[in-house]
Amino acid sequence: MRLSDIMSNAGLSTYAEIALVIFLIAFLLIAVSVFAPSRRKEFEEASRMPLDDVHPQTPRQSRGDAS
Repeated sequence: MRLSDIMSNAGLSTYAEIALVIFLIAFLLIAVSVFAPSRRKEFEEASRMPLDDVHPQTPRQSRGDAS
């Protein structure tokens, strides 16, 4: 008996289908949260942040910095 025969009869295709459904649900949830109208103001403020001279932002230090 060959390995390909064993794997084809193992019935592992169900796991791939479940993973696809989980991925699609996660993708849809992320897409809805990103494109939600309630977050428009937040994204507009963030898009103007590099050009804002009135309220300059200080960069955050990463946790690995020793300074």
